[in-house]
Amino acid sequence: MEAVAHLNNNPTSDRKMRLVADLVRGKRVEDALTILKYSKQEASNKLEKLLRSAINNWQQKNDARPEDNQLIVKEIFVNQGRQLKRFLPAPQGRANRIRKRSNHVTIKVDSKVAATTTKEEVAA
Repeated sequence: MEAVAHLNNNPTSDRKMRLVADLVRGKRVEDALTILKYSKQEASNKLEKLLRSAINNWQQKNDARPEDNQLIVKEIFVNQGRQLKRFLPAPQGRANRIRKRSNHVTIKVDSKVAATTTKEEVAA
């Protein structure tokens, strides 16, 4: 059984968050947590917290320890959120537009054993 965790209206741009999300896609959960912990990007802190939430969601669904089941980050995607549009004064009476971007992140975590059996069932 897979578990899902969402992060909505995160106040960083979706492009910056995708760079960090690409680092952990398809990795084992232990490796992904290590990568996120030692990454320098600000987005890695939020993603680490979200990944821990997905692990806890999986643990509550399955009543099992994540270490025994070899959890992997099955799917992670980042969508663009809302934009706050602001204006900044510019020379000669002009105004420059500032777009404060946000994003939505979704992580799906599943055990490695369950992920391989579903692929075999589809192939058969």
